[in-house]
Amino acid sequence: MIDTTQLPSFLVQEVEAAYNQTDAEQVLAGCTAACERPVTLRANALKASADEVAQALEAAGIGFGRVPWYPDAFVLDAGTRERALWELDLYREGKIYLQSLSSMLPPLVLEAAAGEDVLDMCAAPGGKTSQIAALTGGNAHLTACEMNGPRAEKLAYNLDKLGARNINVMRTDARKLDTFFSFDRILLDAPCTGTGTVRAGDERAQKRITPNLLSKVTKSQRALLDRALTVLKPGGVLVYSTCSILPAENEDQVRAALKRHRDCEVAPLEPAMFSGALPLVPNGLEGTLTVRPTKEFEGFYLAKIKKASRVRKK
Repeated sequence: MIDTTQLPSFLVQEVEAAYNQTDAEQVLAGCTAACERPVTLRANALKASADEVAQALEAAGIGFGRVPWYPDAFVLDAGTRERALWELDLYREGKIYLQSLSSMLPPLVLEAAAGEDVLDMCAAPGGKTSQIAALTGGNAHLTACEMNGPRAEKLAYNLDKLGARNINVMRTDARKLDTFFSFDRILLDAPCTGTGTVRAGDERAQKRITPNLLSKVTKSQRALLDRALTVLKPGGVLVYSTCSILPAENEDQVRAALKRHRDCEVAPLEPAMFSGALPLVPNGLEGTLTVRPTKEFEGFYLAKIKKASRVRKK
């Protein structure tokens, strides 16, 4: 049996209601294992190659493993702390970015290309925005939204440090983004309860994960999805993600949005695209993925939505 007394009671209640017993136990066990989660990072391809990063880590005596589904990702050996990286030139010069493995997934799924108009709707602190820039060789037309002033400043600082240039940082509420804009690809990593990141014994999580929080974020998620699907160009792609393991924020949101936007549909995601390495748990919407929390992964949700192209009139 799993000791759930160190987890938020509302989280335990929601997980046990959403999943069968076996899956619920695995999810809750992952929240406990999160206390031992290793430091992970990615090579910032805008400034350094993965080989260069590997050589520098080896020279500093920092052990690591590589990730089969993303050559730029590194998992540091157990017991290595973030502070071991702070004094390295790699870190100071923005050649690496500390980022969870799960949060590296959405930009990979987005598959943005050079020359495309790309929007990151909730961009701070900039990890995914800079990753999109790196994956497109710095040649996509990127817009990054952040409504909070200090967070927008942090976003701009990180993008500059990481060498992500010519990105339009908009200090605006993405829910109110002018419909004058339109984008080929949109990443909506939505504000959420963060239930996928909970670690056993976190007293702040005990207080934070409540029905009120869930109600608040689901309203915001709905509004953001509606605006995203409105400003998405015909034939465009939206990736919706959260660091939550609750269906109300994940497949339920996407299913409801598709009913409101009949010109959109799920573009199925296949576990094989990640070398079958993701620890998945079943969810209620085929073609979308729920990553369960484990020792290496945060709980996460991914859905890819495609908007129909305009039908030419005869």
